[in-house]
Amino acid sequence: MPRDGYLLYEPSVEQIQPGERETIQAIVDSIGRTNESSFAARHRGIRQQHAKAHGFLKGTLTVYDDLPEHLRQGMFAQARSYPIIVRLSSALGDIRSDRVRVARGFAIKVLGVDGARLPPEDNSTNQDLLLVNHKNYFADAASYLPLQRQFERQPMMPDFVLRTVGLLARAATRIFDLAGFRAPSSVRALADPGDNILGETFFSGAAIRFGAYIARLSMAPVSESVRRLTGLPAHNEENAMHDFVVDFFRNNAAEYELRAQLGKDLQHTPVEDAGVEWLDEISPQQPVARITLPPQQADSPARRAYGDEILSFDPWRCLAAHQPLGSLMRLRREAYQASSVFRHDKDQKPMHEPQHIAEFPD
Repeated sequence: MPRDGYLLYEPSVEQIQPGERETIQAIVDSIGRTNESSFAARHRGIRQQHAKAHGFLKGTLTVYDDLPEHLRQGMFAQARSYPIIVRLSSALGDIRSDRVRVARGFAIKVLGVDGARLPPEDNSTNQDLLLVNHKNYFADAASYLPLQRQFERQPMMPDFVLRTVGLLARAATRIFDLAGFRAPSSVRALADPGDNILGETFFSGAAIRFGAYIARLSMAPVSESVRRLTGLPAHNEENAMHDFVVDFFRNNAAEYELRAQLGKDLQHTPVEDAGVEWLDEISPQQPVARITLPPQQADSPARRAYGDEILSFDPWRCLAAHQPLGSLMRLRREAYQASSVFRHDKDQKPMHEPQHIAEFPD
């Protein structure tokens, strides 16, 4: 039932389809094989997705004052500030040249968020927000499985092959757009333009519970320092993005706005089909918080070791009030856990959730 024009959360908004359990297991098995081949090649465990980091940052998430009641939900219920840790990344499960244009990731770990949590408990009070620079990709786990099988072969492909695939995907997407059709999710996933990560707008890509409601999240640049970077290319060098991020934060700050797009009904703002875009004219993006990243050293040996070897980010590390919803999120629950366990076990680096921002190295 809607309230204030927004769809209320209830367990029935999720509808598990027949065969989903088997599909998720097939994806997890494929991820396991990919992890093994990556470890054999690199002699260390890396993330199965978003393996390449471009920077490691600390900052503050400040919940706005005077939010309306429908936005005062979960961690946004009260106006307050939280320390955050941010990892910027590229989406491939391998460490490739930035000339290979792939989706960008903006992972946020919000520290010290009080409230009831989803099991299993990990003795932390952190809330992870995982955002990518595409509004949506795949409808569900079944639509993701074919691409994961391609990812399983990806470590064996040279960069020029991946660059060619991206070029063809971008051309195909333009053709679909000109014809007035939406390109298939597998094509759009490979068609990233390779723009500067600091000027991008990021999205949760699927629904989460938003207290009494349902929402997708987004994060947009608001300070002029990063708004002027929107749409600028950053794919001309091996490590173009990392080098730019480090140079930028040496003397500049960045501000972004976190926004919630509340569900209106399961037809126009569905939970199970993450491939459907939630249109702004149906459900507008509503500001809930400001993210501030001050000038700092965005990479150092200590930060890289901590960010890549110790930290993990998982959308299921969250308050019960922000439970991930839908098929893709149920897939992530299994896939992220399996990949993280593999990486930490192989590297013999126990996973640890920070309790205080002081644990994050300078």
